[in-house]
Amino acid sequence: MSKPTRSNTRERADCLTKDRDALLAFYDFPAEHWKHLRTTNPIESTFATVRHRTVRSKGCLSNKTALAMVFKLVEGAQKSWRRIDGHNQLPKLILGVKFTDGIEVIGTSAAPQAAA
Repeated sequence: MSKPTRSNTRERADCLTKDRDALLAFYDFPAEHWKHLRTTNPIESTFATVRHRTVRSKGCLSNKTALAMVFKLVEGAQKSWRRIDGHNQLPKLILGVKFTDGIEVIGTSAAPQAAA
């Protein structure tokens, strides 16, 4: 592996600077949700079962039967899912309550305050 050049490093820094808001968007959610937002494991593990079954039955499925099978596999997988941490915060998010650094912003002040 070659040593990064100055221009490579600059390009990487520019990319991070450009995408900073998207990379740090999870701070605008309750702190309890952060670990769920930063991982793709729920997606990967759910579709691992689907991928395993569809590969085994390759060529035996029409579009309708494949869709039905995927639906039933995901429906069965959801029985083992655990509830999201901070699920009580979801109604606040839906209502548009703002969070800064994972803490609910109370009132019109820009500084976050600890919610009671």
